[in-house]
Amino acid sequence: MLTHIVLFRFEDLARAEEARQKLLSMSGQIPGMLSVEAGLDVTRSPRSHELGLITRHTDREALAAYQVHPVHEAVAAFIRTHMSGAASVDFES
Repeated sequence: MLTHIVLFRFEDLARAEEARQKLLSMSGQIPGMLSVEAGLDVTRSPRSHELGLITRHTDREALAAYQVHPVHEAVAAFIRTHMSGAASVDFES
């Protein structure tokens, strides 16, 4: 299994919430994606990002397919338009 984690920065918290909802809407729509979690930061510390995403995929091939899947591409396009930064990590779990 492969775990994909992304942290997003947003200037506008309303857009972060909209992005969270769009991320969660991917559930069950992409083959090989086992789960999706997304949440807004509650601590608001100086090093915090506003939105976090965790997806789990059956393997590296499923993660690669997720990256180019039309459902993901539509959500990613919205997020790229509104985010101010992001960081990610992918690891076997």
